[in-house]
Amino acid sequence: MLQDAWYSRARWPLLLWPLEKLYLALAARDQKKKLQKQWQAPVPVIVVGNITVGGTGKSPLVAALVDYLKQKGWKPGVISRGYGGKSDHYPVLVTPETDTGVVGDEPVMLAGQTGVPVVVDPDRSRAARYLLSETSCDLIISDDGLQHLSLGRDLELVVIDGQRQLGNQHCLPVGPMREPASRLKTVDYIVVNGNGSPGKYFDKTPVQMSLKPLQWRQPVSGECLEIGQRPFHHSVRAIAGIGNPQRFFNTLEQLGLTVSGQSFPDHYYFSRDDVAANGSPVVMTAKDAVKCAAWLTEEHWVLDVSAAVDPVIMQDIHQKLLTIQKEKTNG
Repeated sequence: MLQDAWYSRARWPLLLWPLEKLYLALAARDQKKKLQKQWQAPVPVIVVGNITVGGTGKSPLVAALVDYLKQKGWKPGVISRGYGGKSDHYPVLVTPETDTGVVGDEPVMLAGQTGVPVVVDPDRSRAARYLLSETSCDLIISDDGLQHLSLGRDLELVVIDGQRQLGNQHCLPVGPMREPASRLKTVDYIVVNGNGSPGKYFDKTPVQMSLKPLQWRQPVSGECLEIGQRPFHHSVRAIAGIGNPQRFFNTLEQLGLTVSGQSFPDHYYFSRDDVAANGSPVVMTAKDAVKCAAWLTEEHWVLDVSAAVDPVIMQDIHQKLLTIQKEKTNG
């Protein structure tokens, strides 16, 4: 109900204004402490984050950056907080087989998609140090962590949902903002995911990004089919425990499917009954599928997507990283 109010411009959340002021004061104090102990890595660091709560498409952008920069000769590694996971020790080096209950869903998904080292630790600086000590990475990409200022960063990319934008532009709990909108003045790239009319944010022209359907994948067998080779008829049951489930359902409808969609909270941990096929095809996201591996059957399919970003921008990021690398090497 609160989230709906943020994006519908309802006025009743303004009653929470004193809590917004308290949130801003506490956040400012926390960020000051983190800045005082900020650690600078000896290699370039990119932070891909968001300024609002909820999913905006950060992880697909991280995967796209990894893929592009690998082609350019970089050896990237990914760090993440591992939201939703509970480990008895940190840091944790993640593989595609790691228990999502220990490290969260997105790190396991990224480990499988990218093939690069992924390290989870609520302390991003410790994660980065571990990544560098245990691997040959020469570039660190942080999946989220925009507000985790104890880790120094060289480039910041903020992802904004093209439809939701910044909501009512208030900070928590009055609105969805983690930081005031003025924070966008200091980032290097503003990336708008999906349709919308982003205009400009503080004289920055946003980079447009879209999530393109890549393939249908059956996790049980590993079979992959092109988008045009749909493995089922028109009607499907779709489940999504992501930040914006409706975006996923809309994509399936745009592919010609009649969708019976069921939404779950972001990072939701499914039960066997939640994902039961019951004789009908079930389509889910890659992020959700890694949590349901034990219960999936031949009736379960994943729609894999990839982030499409202007190649000119990707090249620009690559060139900036080369300059940053040179400066760090030369001290």
